[in-house]
Amino acid sequence: MSCCMSLGEKDNQEAIWFPHCVLSFCSGTFALYSLLCRHMRIENLSARDADSSGVSDSEGQEKQSRLGKIFKKSVVARRVLLFISILGMCMLIGDGVLTPAISVLSAIEGIRAPFPKVSKSTVEALSAIILIFLFLLQKFGTSRVSFLFSPIMGMWTLTTPLVGIYSIIRHYPGVFKALSPHYILMFFSKNGKEGWQSLGGTILCITGSEALFADLGHFSRSSIQLAFLFTIYPSLVFTYAGQTAYLIKHPHDHEDGFYKFIPSQVYWPMFVIATLAAVVASQSLISATFSLVKQSVVLDYFPRVKVVHTSCSKEGEVYSPEINYILMILCVSVILIFGDGKDIGNAFGVVVSMVMLITTILLTLVMIVIWRTSPVLVFLFCFTFLTMESIYVSAVLIKIPEGGWIPFAISFILAFIMFGWYYGRQRKVDYELTHKINIDRLRVLLSDPGVQRVPGICFFYTNIQDGLTPVLGHYIKNMRSLHKVTIFTTLRYLLVPKVAPNERIIISKFDLKGIYGCIIQYGYADSLHLEGGNLVNQVIVCLQDFITHYSGHLSCDETGIQEELTNLEEAMNVGVVHVGGKTRFHIGQNCSWFDRIMLAFYEVMHSNCRSSLPALGVPLPQRMEVGMLYEA
Repeated sequence: MSCCMSLGEKDNQEAIWFPHCVLSFCSGTFALYSLLCRHMRIENLSARDADSSGVSDSEGQEKQSRLGKIFKKSVVARRVLLFISILGMCMLIGDGVLTPAISVLSAIEGIRAPFPKVSKSTVEALSAIILIFLFLLQKFGTSRVSFLFSPIMGMWTLTTPLVGIYSIIRHYPGVFKALSPHYILMFFSKNGKEGWQSLGGTILCITGSEALFADLGHFSRSSIQLAFLFTIYPSLVFTYAGQTAYLIKHPHDHEDGFYKFIPSQVYWPMFVIATLAAVVASQSLISATFSLVKQSVVLDYFPRVKVVHTSCSKEGEVYSPEINYILMILCVSVILIFGDGKDIGNAFGVVVSMVMLITTILLTLVMIVIWRTSPVLVFLFCFTFLTMESIYVSAVLIKIPEGGWIPFAISFILAFIMFGWYYGRQRKVDYELTHKINIDRLRVLLSDPGVQRVPGICFFYTNIQDGLTPVLGHYIKNMRSLHKVTIFTTLRYLLVPKVAPNERIIISKFDLKGIYGCIIQYGYADSLHLEGGNLVNQVIVCLQDFITHYSGHLSCDETGIQEELTNLEEAMNVGVVHVGGKTRFHIGQNCSWFDRIMLAFYEVMHSNCRSSLPALGVPLPQRMEVGMLYEA
């Protein structure tokens, strides 16, 4: 089977709440934002993706709603939409810091009930050790231990309601009267402002419900509905009702309501189950953070970090060393500095409520712009969810001085990093598309008598598929040469484990002697290592196959084909060089203060992040970087 494809072929509160959040959030806010941008055809990621939807401009305008046209025309509206989405995404990453901290800390806190002499500092130290151990295991992936997750969560969802039922029967069988809306109305009418403020403490009790819908990409809607209705929801109701029944009889134990209501006969088994469930909950958020950062890197919203796929069959199982150790330091710092679980709980309440509110706002836009839902249904949806979530948000915002500022600080730093990187990438891509080299411009450059075609093969890397990088013009003008065989190479990442051999390398011919195009497609389990020349040899074989089989369709001159093959063989014998661009912004005096700050910040990040090309393993003697300054 041929290893290449021609372009012609291609066209054809201290409560143990955490385990119920095991499925937690994925990148829901960002997914909704991307969906809106693709449908409204606005520049959401980069100009390179502007035409990827396959919808013509006229057709897009025809289909767009009035609100969609407003976003299309208004830069301010697009920036507000971007800010809201980035804020939601940063809150989710902050969730990856807070959830492991509060999960493990609240579970290990149970050791103080039978051993009152154990100090709080000891509990914090034990929690930190468990988290450090958990983070150090991340590089091995979750595949080897993931088979334990379901039994652990099964035991949790089964044992806690059983303890709850026991507590209800023993302490207060009439506790289910609390399910009547009559009592909540009485509660708010009697307590007023204090009742409203108490919502900030109850937000953690409802976080598990919306988290179930984050894994729609892994399970069907019906399976999630059945799991929630017949497993999770009854477990939550019986567990919290059991704690309530206990607290009615023992109102002074509210600071540790979970472990106090567990009978002494089953205390230690429940402690073990709670600790294991805390680890699973922590793992789910750590993995979700890795996945979210990976998606952000792929879509040019986050500085490039190393992302390793720990599974050859599951695209979502990823690990990032840099992010892993940053999360570990932040989690341990949160535990050791803010060891009070109440402060961490307040911080987590802010994260959850804000993400819920942002998701509802974006989903409302999807209903209006994409789904074209009836205005009556949109109003009912907005009124119900926005009213409820806004009340919760207002209640948790008063907790900002008591730990609620932590997620805002994390989110602000992350948002500044993401927006700075996004802004710099947008400016760089805009410059490249404005100054890209087309085939006519390349022909003019090569027609200069002073430009020599030197022996050898050059792999010139470009990330622009509809044209060539401006670094090429800079290179030719200053080096006054180009290799006799030049292959403009673009690496294209696909969300598949491995690309089929016949689709891996796509060759095209430019209307210039010795000039070719090559797109190398690779999946997350593919190896692109060039040590030993394996990939280079594959490209050369594909190029020879292309010249032999496809050039014949364009010309019947067998002599020309043979000459082309001979030139390729001679160039291969001379040697191979890999050329890539290393670009920076030139921030001149005419730049605005905003550009000066953002582009300078982008350059700091760009100079310290990883290369845009994968770790190809190109030998140093064959590697060349061409520097170029982009006018800001």
